[in-house]
Amino acid sequence: MLRAGAVRGGAMLALARDGALSAGAVSALARFGALLAVVCLLTISVAHADPHDRDRYRGPGPRPGWDRMDARFHHDHYYPSRGYYVRELPRARVIITNPRGRYFYSGGVWYSPGPRGYVVIGAPIGTFVPVLPPYYTTVWVGGAPYYYANDTYYAWRDSDRQYEVVDPPDEQAANTEPPPPAPSPNDDVFIYPKNGQSDADQARDKYECHKWAQGESGFDPTQANGGVPPEQANAKRGAYQRAMGACLEGRGYTVK
Repeated sequence: MLRAGAVRGGAMLALARDGALSAGAVSALARFGALLAVVCLLTISVAHADPHDRDRYRGPGPRPGWDRMDARFHHDHYYPSRGYYVRELPRARVIITNPRGRYFYSGGVWYSPGPRGYVVIGAPIGTFVPVLPPYYTTVWVGGAPYYYANDTYYAWRDSDRQYEVVDPPDEQAANTEPPPPAPSPNDDVFIYPKNGQSDADQARDKYECHKWAQGESGFDPTQANGGVPPEQANAKRGAYQRAMGACLEGRGYTVK
């Protein structure tokens, strides 16, 4: 198009030299040629614009296609519905490949290749991701944290150092408020080292007695409610403290 404008400009100058056009006509045609060049440059700029600019939506309300409000647990974020197609993926994405297929994960939304581009799907259970969505809600169930976004629950796995997509926990028992701090293994227990045990010996003895008492009583004071049903917590806690005291006394401590 630029070349065509240049040709037209050359033709106009030739006509001007030959006297076929008046000075006013030459001036008007020259302005037209300049305008044509500007239009061409704008067309080229749009053609080379970042195709992901449309992902950075700045308008009011949800972006087009992201019309499903997830209000569970007051999460209150918009996501595209399952089955929604996009021609191009967001730039910030994680590629997940496992025996079940190839997936793309971005902003809490999961995509899979489809016949018309990429289709929004539900998160595959058992899949691991290195990061959580930028917006998530922490949900506590039985003292354990889950991370929720877009109808999906994630749980941290120490063994893999990643987050796993997991089945929904018992939502009736879910709470967005964190549980109270777990008591230390020696709450309400006062210990005196009768044999002059060092700090290192005391720490080792307390830990080993804690593990033994936990196994004997079935109560773990580092978990909410000791990891037992609430109606059993008081009785199990008492059994744990008695076992803890007996173990420490057997190692040369006075326990009160």
